[in-house]
Amino acid sequence: MPEYKLKRLDRKLVCRGKILNMYRDRMLLPDGSTDDWDFISHKSGGGACTVPVLPDGRILLVRQFRPSMGRETLELPAGANNRLPDGAIEDPALTAKRELEEETGYSCNQLQPLLTLRSAVAYCDEVIHVFLAENVRKIKEQQLDAAEEIEVEILPLAALLDLIYEGKIQDAKTAAGILAFAARK
Repeated sequence: MPEYKLKRLDRKLVCRGKILNMYRDRMLLPDGSTDDWDFISHKSGGGACTVPVLPDGRILLVRQFRPSMGRETLELPAGANNRLPDGAIEDPALTAKRELEEETGYSCNQLQPLLTLRSAVAYCDEVIHVFLAENVRKIKEQQLDAAEEIEVEILPLAALLDLIYEGKIQDAKTAAGILAFAARK
């Protein structure tokens, strides 16, 4: 690996949040000058989501209001990994299965890893594991968190691809997961 001139000289915690911590990094730039950069650390490392496919091939999604965007989004069921009592991070497959069941009331017999992505490599360390859940079936009612208002929607793959290419689905994990699933077919 080449020796890079870009180096972090210092890191200071700026804000401690419930899910994220924000840091200010003092960076040495290749031209010898310095600059302050923002860095966001996800406390649980990130999370997981599923591409839940019904036996007829349609895909299950969740519609919810996202305050950061000021509008509803259509997304794959997802959530953050839990921290275990010993400080370890929950297995992402368990996160994916739990979130699928809580947000939709659907479950599956097994999950297959589909892809792993990083949501914003320039300033954040979040990792999202995307799993394929085939032959999902309804097993119970949604078990939503106090802050969640989620509607379940079921759409065919072709319609979802159109929504991605039209810019109507912009959530990175959702677009990446659906495109990865489509590439497997």
